[in-house]
This record gives sequence, structure tokens and C-alpha cells, in this order.
Amino acid sequence: MTFVIKYKKAFVVLILALLMVMNYKVLFFALENDFIGVVLSMILFFIGGRNTKMKIHYLLLVFLVLFEFVSYRLHTKSLHFLSLCIIICLVYYSFTKKFSYIAFICLLLFSSLFNKFFEHLSSEIKQALCQGVYLVLKNSIQIDKIEGVNFYINDAKITIDTACMGLSMFKTGFLAAATLLTIEERKNKSYFNIVQIVFFCFIVTVLNVISNFFRIITLVLLDCTQENLLHHSVGLVCFLLYQILPMLILIRYIKPNQNPEQKINDKINWFPILTAFVLVFTTSLEMYKVQNFNLLENISSEYAIEKGEWVNDEVFKISETNKLTYIKTPSHKPMICWTGDGYKILESKIIELNHSKVWYNKMEKDNRYYISYWWYECGDKKYTSFIEVMFYKLIYNKTIRLINQVKQV
Repeated sequence: MTFVIKYKKAFVVLILALLMVMNYKVLFFALENDFIGVVLSMILFFIGGRNTKMKIHYLLLVFLVLFEFVSYRLHTKSLHFLSLCIIICLVYYSFTKKFSYIAFICLLLFSSLFNKFFEHLSSEIKQALCQGVYLVLKNSIQIDKIEGVNFYINDAKITIDTACMGLSMFKTGFLAAATLLTIEERKNKSYFNIVQIVFFCFIVTVLNVISNFFRIITLVLLDCTQENLLHHSVGLVCFLLYQILPMLILIRYIKPNQNPEQKINDKINWFPILTAFVLVFTTSLEMYKVQNFNLLENISSEYAIEKGEWVNDEVFKISETNKLTYIKTPSHKPMICWTGDGYKILESKIIELNHSKVWYNKMEKDNRYYISYWWYECGDKKYTSFIEVMFYKLIYNKTIRLINQVKQV
């Protein structure tokens, strides 16, 4: 026992390493989901950490309780991965009393939590930007009309997809801002105050909107909305010109003026660390269990499941004469599947169908047009919001399914 007490820090690091090994599947899963951005944010967290008198470990513990509860109930690997990162931040802060606020914000931005939030607002943001582009270009070039995210120019249609929103550039912009602020702090051996950090983050957000605005203008003028080298080059040039360059100029006029705080207490509070270990270990065990989606449990008789077949564990397909019906897990959002398979989304909106609100989409591929109705379903009630339906599952732990009906027109 004396040996354990003497080398308690080493034992904590060892337990932390064992937790990472235990969650190797989650780490490999994260390789496909902004893993590089998360790793860079963590490196920045270690490099740019500052002494603070605030009891950050309790805030981190609140985050862990929330995220691990959601991960446990919904079996969310990406959120569990974020919890693994947070427990590293917690241990680092407990040992050093150093914490980097802006690096921690970047860590949250690269998480699936922010991706879902951004995805929830992307339609409104996209349509607002496209309307602004139309107002700017209508007196410069001949635009017949605009419908949502579709520009009609000289009898040709140009569609702006969700990728043109530059979500990755938004997160990369914040990571670049965090790096600039950290370099400036280390160079001046002093820190930015909270007002300066919030102001700089606000400017970065505005610059991101401006960058995407001019990116869409350029893509429309070049009639280049397909994923290719020119498309990505335009995005990169706009990112450098409208985000990085203004930040480099602005950082010259914003100087850190806050002296480093002195550590007032080197004593380690073990309660948050031990509680965090128990939380993460319990959820890690849950991640090993095979998930049973129960997609066809208590399903309505209106679906002809006798005509269906399993595509995989998460997708059940019903083939009928005039339509295809897919019954999926909620994570299989049709918009992502369609665009990934080469379909162009021509129209997307919420409509009333059989006294319930559902998503309506019109698509095109190889000069063939399709109409799709899709919604989330729990029992006999239909939902259009992923956040709402997952919150319902989180609280009541009932079977949630996504219904997608497609037919050619």
C-alpha cells in the first residue's frame, strides 16, 4: 500500500493507458472522424495550458457525467472517444493545475457533438448564404431564378450542397486561431484575457462566414459544385485569403496583457479522478456489448416486412412495385447516403404527409429523378428532428428507427 501511495501519479497514468488500450476499437473508430483535429487540439492543450485558480476538474467531471450517460444509453462511440480525451485533460489539469480554454473549445468543435449541432442548422445557414450570393450576383450575371440552394443560370442548374458550407474549414479556422493565440502568449510570456479570446473567436466566426460566402460566389461563377480538384482548390484559397490572412494581420494588434497566475495549491484532488475512472470504465464495458437495434420491434402493419430482407444489421429493405422502403438505424441519415452515392439533392423541405410532418426530398442521378419521404419513428409517432428523437430515446430507452421511402418519377 505504501508503494502505491508513493507512486500514485505513475499508477494513475498506468490506469489511464490501460483505459486507452481497453478502448482501442473506439480509437480506431475515431480515426475516420476528425481524429487529426482532435489530436492537434490535445497537443495544443498541453502546449498552451495556463495556471488557473478555477476548479476546472469539477466542470470536466460534469462534462464526463453528461457525455458518458449519453454514450452508455445510446452506445455512441464518438462521444465516448470525446470522454476519453476529456479524462486526459482532467488528469493533466489535476497534476499541473494548467488548462487551455481555447484548445478545449477546439476539442469540442472537432467532436461529433458539434457536427450534429451544425448539421441541424446547415439547411438554414446554406439557404441564407445562397440568398446573399444571389443578391450580390443578380446585377452582375444573368441568373434566371433561385430556388433554395439551386441557381438557374442560362437554363442550367447549379446546386450548392452541404459540403460547400465549409464545416471542416470552420473547425480548422478555430484550430488555427488557437495556435496563433498560443504562439503569441508563449512569445510574450503573458496570456490573453477572456474578453480578448471571446473577441478573437467572434472575429474568426465572422471571417468563416465571409470565406464561405465568397467561396460559394466563386463556385457559382465557375459552375464548379462537384467534388474535384478545382472545387477543393477554391475552398483552400478562400480559407487562406479570407480567414488565415486577416487573422495574421489582426493578431499583430491584439497583445496578451494578463500575467501568469501562480499556483496556490499543489495538492491533488483525487475524487474527480477516481470518479472519472469509474465512469469511463463502466461505459467502456458497455461498448463491448453487441448492440441490438430491434428495428422491427412493434413496427406498424403498414410496412410489408414479409417482402423485405436485411441488407445488414442496421438496414432492412422492403421492395414493392412502385417504391422502396428502407428501415434503418437513426444514424443512417439519407442525405449523407444519397450524396455519397452520387445523387444530387434538388429540393429538401419538411411537408405534411398523412397528418404528420416528414422530410421531402427530390433527387437526380444519371438524368433520372427520384422522390423520397423520410422520418424518424418511435412507436406510432413520427419525428423530423434527429436531436429530438435521440433525446426521447435517451430518456425512455425505446426503439427508434428511420423510415425512408423512395420512388422514381
